[in-house]
Amino acid sequence: MKIKNIDHLVLTVHDISKSCDFYSKVLGMEVITFGENRKALKFGSEKINLHQVGHEFEPKAASPTPGSADLCLIVADDIGSVTKYLNKHSIQIEQGPIEKNGANGKIESVYIRDPDLNLIELSNYKQK
Repeated sequence: MKIKNIDHLVLTVHDISKSCDFYSKVLGMEVITFGENRKALKFGSEKINLHQVGHEFEPKAASPTPGSADLCLIVADDIGSVTKYLNKHSIQIEQGPIEKNGANGKIESVYIRDPDLNLIELSNYKQK
């Protein structure tokens, strides 16, 4: 078997509405509703399904916990523009810009936190 790509992942959150606001208003993701009024965050060809802590959908992770995720998201904008955007919207930068290693080479990243304190790395592949 050979894995092709990630289709979706699940974040367990304290407040689905607050998470939808953050990911849509700050990160520009589209909030979609599916199934029995479930919420997800769509971007590119991927999505993040949201589970309310204590009301997760089955099957689920063995220990679903808000704030336990560490995600790296590739942005279309250069990191300087991303930093200015985050500062303009009073989003605290935890670290960066800093050079890191992505799945396909060197990336430049800034780190922020979402409402559940998940670590969100916003990155851009460095031009050669």
